[in-house]
Amino acid sequence: MNRTSIAAALTDLLFTPGLALQEAADRHFAPDYRQRTDGNWDDRDAFLKHIAHLRGVVDSGVIEVHDELYDGFRYADRHTVHVTKTDGSVVRTEVYLFGEFAPDGRFRRIEETTLMLEGAESDRDLGSAR
Repeated sequence: MNRTSIAAALTDLLFTPGLALQEAADRHFAPDYRQRTDGNWDDRDAFLKHIAHLRGVVDSGVIEVHDELYDGFRYADRHTVHVTKTDGSVVRTEVYLFGEFAPDGRFRRIEETTLMLEGAESDRDLGSAR
C-alpha cells in the first residue's frame, strides 16, 4: 500500500504555497476524513477551514518527526511543528498523533494531542484556530 505521512501532508498543506489547498487535501485526506484535536472533532470541511486560516498566518516552517509507526491501516507518530508566522513570531508545537488510513493510503481519521513548546499565549490554540 502506498501511504501518506503526516510530514508529507503538513508540508503540502502549510509550507507549499503554490499548491492549491484542495489539491493538497485530496493528496493526503480521504473524502470522509475527520480529525480530533485536543478533544474537539472536525469533519473534512471544518479541517480545511482551519488549514485555510493557517495558510494566512503561517509564513514558513518544517515538520520534525521524532517517532513514526505504520501497522496495516493504523498510523502513529510524535512530531514537532516549527512555524514562523507572517508577523515574524515563532511557534513550536509537539504533537502526539494516532491515525487510520483509507484503503487508498490517504488519512481517514486522525486523533491528536498538542503541546505548545514555544510561542505566545495567543498561539496556544493554533492547532485548531480558524
